[in-house]
Parts: sequence; C-alpha cells; structure tokens
Amino acid sequence: MADIGNDIERPLGQAVRPPRAPRRISAGVVAATLLVLAVIGVSGAIALRERPFRKPQEVTVSTPKTTPVVESAAPAAEPTLKAEAVPNTSGSKTGGPQIINLPTEAGDGPPRAAIVIRDPSTIGQNLRIAHIPDRALVEAGGTGPLPVRAADGRRPFDVYARPWSGSRGARVAIVIGGLAVSQTGTQAAIAKLPAEVTLGFAAQGNSIGRWMQAARQSGHEIVMQVPLEPFDYPNVNPGRNTLTVAATTDENLKNLRWALSRTTNYTGVMNYM
Repeated sequence: MADIGNDIERPLGQAVRPPRAPRRISAGVVAATLLVLAVIGVSGAIALRERPFRKPQEVTVSTPKTTPVVESAAPAAEPTLKAEAVPNTSGSKTGGPQIINLPTEAGDGPPRAAIVIRDPSTIGQNLRIAHIPDRALVEAGGTGPLPVRAADGRRPFDVYARPWSGSRGARVAIVIGGLAVSQTGTQAAIAKLPAEVTLGFAAQGNSIGRWMQAARQSGHEIVMQVPLEPFDYPNVNPGRNTLTVAATTDENLKNLRWALSRTTNYTGVMNYM
C-alpha cells in the first residue's frame, strides 16, 4: 500500500528511469576519422608545395669566351644622315584652314602644291548670326552679290552648312523647293518644318532676301534653285531668265549670274523646272 500511495502522490511524468549505459565509440569510426584527416593533410601539402613531386630543373651557367677586337687603321666614316623635310605650317591658329607646305628634296622634281586641311566644325557660321552674309564669301556682280571662295580657302558650302548632329548610320536629305513663289506657303514652311529640312528658293520668287533671313534664323540650310529648260519648253516655262539649250553661252552665263545673285547664305544650287 505504501508504494501505491507514493505513486499517487508523485507528479505525472516524473517516473524515475533507470540510468543509460554510456555509448562506446567503435574502432571503425575512429579508423575512418583518421583516414579522412590523413587525406586532408596530404592534399593540403600537395596544394601548398610550389612544384609537387617534381625535381627542380638544373640551371647551367656558361661563361662566353671573349675575343680581342683588332682596331682597323682608319676609323670607319659615320653614315651621313639625310635631312628630312619638316612641314612648315602656317595659317590660322584658332581653327579654319591650315596650309601645310611640304618642300621636296633636291632632284625630286618640281615643288609640290600646298595642301589645305580644314576642320568644318571650326569654320561653320554661328546660328545666331546665320542670316548675315559673310563678306569674305561675296563679291559684287552686275546684278547683285555673287558667291565666291574666300581668300583663306573657305567656301560658302562649309560656312553656311548646318553643323553635324553627331548621329551615325544612314542619312536622308529632304529638300522642299519652290519657295518664295507663294508668300503664304513660304511662311508656313519656315514656321512649321523642322530645322533639319533644307529649303530651296526659286530665283523667280519675291522677297527672297527676307525669306532667306527668316529661314536661316530658324536653323534651316538653304539652296538656290536655278531655272533650267524643262521638257516641252516653252509650254512648260519655269519663268524669266531660264537657261535653255538654244541660248548662247554668254546668255546662259548672264542668266546664271542673275539667279545666283538673288540672295546669299545658300550652300549650293539645284534645278527649278
């Protein structure tokens, strides 16, 4: 009865368990552990060694034999260096055309012509004054100003052209011609078209100088359209002062100068039929 009372008063889960016997490590586990440690040690020694299991190569040092040099009676003459032509650079130091003179050597034929190198980014016209003609690119003609090459080699094409945008790949040129004939159409083209579009002015138009200034101030590149004889002429007539096949050379030159003198600041010419 005493044992039963003790069991009733003992809290649940507090039964006394017999002590467990200590575990013993088997000899196989010890042997496997030692084998793994041995493999790791050998691998580390091989990895840390500079040239494992190789015999260092023997280095053989040889001493060259010296042979006395017998000096000749007369010293050899030193070769004569041929003077090279040094380019002589002249011209503007702040950009624009650079003229490089390349002198030739004696007996090498006639002197070569000067080479002119230009950097278009330094001779282009500032867009803020793009509507003002460059005086160095204009000469007085019988009917008005005519485009000419400047004394320093600059051309109207170089000065009045739009600067390069820097984009790569294929490019398409878009030219809207026949401007200055219709005042409303010309005003709309200058106001609405992007600056990358080139505008062509017909020589028969009106107020070409005023439209040229407006187009240049808007960033457009412009060309002058020269009237040429079209098919079925004179039923299809571009207008007065047209260059024709039947006209003489002097007449066509006179008409051409008239068309070119209608305005300034254009990069080139194209036909108008």
